[in-house]
Amino acid sequence: MKRAFQFVLGTTLGLWLVSGQGVRADFQLAPVFTDHMVLQQGQPVPVWGWGDDGEKVTVRLGRQARSTRVENGKWEVRLAPLRAGGPYEMVVESASRTLRLTNVLVGEVWLCSGQSNMEWPLERSFQPEADIASATNTWIRFLDVPNVKADAPTIRLNARWEVCTPERARSFSAVAYYFGRAIQQARRVPVGLIRSDWGGSPAEAWMSREALEMRPRYVREILETYPEQYRQYQEALRAWERERDEARQAGREFKRNAPWPPWKPSELYHGMISPLIPYGIRGVIWYQGESNVGRAEQYRSLFPDLIRNWRRDWRQGDFPFLAVQLAPFLPIKDEPAESAWAELREAQMLAMRQLPKVGVVVTTDVGDPNDIHPVWKKPVGERLALAARSIAYGEKITWSGPLYRSVRFEGDRAIVSFDFVGRGLEARGGPLKGFAICGEDRKFVWAEARIVGDTVEVRSPQVPRPVAVRYGWADCPVVNLWNRDGLPASPFRTDDFPMVTASRRP
Repeated sequence: MKRAFQFVLGTTLGLWLVSGQGVRADFQLAPVFTDHMVLQQGQPVPVWGWGDDGEKVTVRLGRQARSTRVENGKWEVRLAPLRAGGPYEMVVESASRTLRLTNVLVGEVWLCSGQSNMEWPLERSFQPEADIASATNTWIRFLDVPNVKADAPTIRLNARWEVCTPERARSFSAVAYYFGRAIQQARRVPVGLIRSDWGGSPAEAWMSREALEMRPRYVREILETYPEQYRQYQEALRAWERERDEARQAGREFKRNAPWPPWKPSELYHGMISPLIPYGIRGVIWYQGESNVGRAEQYRSLFPDLIRNWRRDWRQGDFPFLAVQLAPFLPIKDEPAESAWAELREAQMLAMRQLPKVGVVVTTDVGDPNDIHPVWKKPVGERLALAARSIAYGEKITWSGPLYRSVRFEGDRAIVSFDFVGRGLEARGGPLKGFAICGEDRKFVWAEARIVGDTVEVRSPQVPRPVAVRYGWADCPVVNLWNRDGLPASPFRTDDFPMVTASRRP
């Protein structure tokens, strides 16, 4: 499933030659530009590379030609906004070299990032055979960014754009493929999917050092704790090596895996995001958070700061950022309880309220209590596409299930109101379940709930004077509130009681 690991240790200087007459470089086009690529329609298109200072560079595509000169070793032009279509040929010329890129399309480009649930391949999703067999589509293209850890921003990228075929789609991200297929069908234009993900990665690995240094809390809780984490890893590795060597000398079988090194803050941003900036994109789809569950309270600011970080560095304004809410996982509990997973889901939803053009899709119906990698990826990708159709493309559709808006208390009842009711609320498969209620003692009990118009009334004979309601507040929620547009409601709480993940360090 994994692509070959590549490691970049230190600042990448491979393209550069230093002489007594200043900085020199072989003429280069940024490696994100290759045959079969998709360029973003409807906005200026950055094209950049490197060369000798003063060298003239001309980029031609269709009827457009843009020229500039290399300055401080780098050049960049911006093509005027393009209309969807193709195929085209892009020609990049300098005095020393002419590059021709063929089979270039113009359409919609999305960056697909996160950890293992974004990485999860189509061939390992639920009943993928028919979707793989029908995956031939020359208007869908893939760019698969290799796994690279870097101590400083790199310009290196060992990847090429590829046309979607059954064999290529088979190993591509299932969520990204289903998303891209749905967007291509809905918008009737070419779609380019840039996949940059790494299983197990925490959010801070995908953020720049500057973004992390902006908040003293991150300096204290993330940056300053890494050296001690690495020291502990080295000790554990040495102990593992000693045990392995002793077992070998004694002729014993040794099956224990080596310890995994801690994630270094910013290393994936440097190695897997920096080489892409500022390639024109429509937006981002993001499936990540499992590795930050233990610090869900911190994620309430970390996640929106990651979004700000990418938007700031791309310099394309507030492009859409669409995330997947964590799916249900871990054993189902008989009674209401606190939950770090519920707190992380809440942190994801808060970003929608803090930032423009952010959407989070709900996955309460496609989780697995026994597997952190649920195989039902098609609904996830298709719900992301619904969100994109509304947030990115302005279609007047209901893209989300019910989201908590407000609560009022009347006697022994709590009356909960929602946004994204769509064509109305419904309980799937029987009476509503997953609602809990508490009084001043803050002891939650399961509650009776019923739909009344566009609200839900919640009560319990054990709580005569309720003060708070929770829905789906669990590691693995068992819930069934939907809207009639076919989308599940998000878990929520109406209280602000102390969080179990507050002040936890990595």
